[in-house]
Amino acid sequence: MKILDIQGRTGHSTLAIGERLGNLSNYIPENTVIITDGHVRSLYQDRFPPCPVIEIGCGEEIKTLDTVQTIYQQLVELEVDRSWFIVGIGGGIVCDITGFVASTYLRGVRFGFVSSTLLAQVDASVGGKNGVNFSGYKNMVGVFNQPEFVICDLELLRSLPQGEVLCGLAEIIKHACIEDTAMFEFLEAASGRALALDPDAIERLVHDSVVIKSTIVNRDEREQGERRKLNFGHTFGHAFEKILRVPHGEAVAAGMVAASALSVKKGYLSPEDARRIETLLESVNLPTRFSVSGEKVVDAMRRDKKREGDVIHFVLLKGLGKAVVEAISLGELEAYMAEPDLF
Repeated sequence: MKILDIQGRTGHSTLAIGERLGNLSNYIPENTVIITDGHVRSLYQDRFPPCPVIEIGCGEEIKTLDTVQTIYQQLVELEVDRSWFIVGIGGGIVCDITGFVASTYLRGVRFGFVSSTLLAQVDASVGGKNGVNFSGYKNMVGVFNQPEFVICDLELLRSLPQGEVLCGLAEIIKHACIEDTAMFEFLEAASGRALALDPDAIERLVHDSVVIKSTIVNRDEREQGERRKLNFGHTFGHAFEKILRVPHGEAVAAGMVAASALSVKKGYLSPEDARRIETLLESVNLPTRFSVSGEKVVDAMRRDKKREGDVIHFVLLKGLGKAVVEAISLGELEAYMAEPDLF
């Protein structure tokens, strides 16, 4: 087991990579309530500690204020007060909802996560972002608040469908692109092992991803500057996700290719490195292109939570492992997207 720490203004978070769900009792007080989804509960309830369980549905469509309200009602019925602890056991949706509920119920109660998906282990459960979607737009309502702990049980990844593995691999590749050329080269050499969830490869990739994200979060918890680098591929990706209803990881993969192409057009990234990124994504069966109009993409970007006025803080690459954040106007983006071969 490997331990990492995030020390933010909203609290201290311990990340336990390789810890087991069966040891959760060692991390929580007696008065604890678990929030999970029906799928995770059906697979792993025998490993849960003896606590009340609030079960929610599965899928992005339940990540709403209506679900939050339902959980609040059940917490009231359980007579949960500020002395209680809330644990989210599941993927990114469960973690996001749990963190938001815990941060707002009674103006805040303590909480932690057990991440059951690769995406949650390397991204969603790390860093203190908690929120829900609103009116079809991702994470429009939320808070910054650190969980007390995140348990990354690598054994739970064995039950993931292939699509969920791909979502996590997209974020792992993102981390390598923005911060770590050695990690990128390891992925190029070990993409097959990563796709097959080889234990040694996955432990290294989860650890390295969490190191990158936790280091950036420690320097910029509330996304005022450097943390924006973690959005590489996500501005295009969130637009693809909204327009085409494709899975998050697939959308981000194509978003990274589009952001790399934009980096090439601006003279920041070599065409060779852009091709290496695309080839790596293809090697793990992630899509690299979608057929969608630039006009629709810009319209979705206008509603992106990262927009400030007429500009978006866009993440570009000045080489593998060298991300930069640049304010680009929507007009400039529209002009770029009118050119051929960006998507």
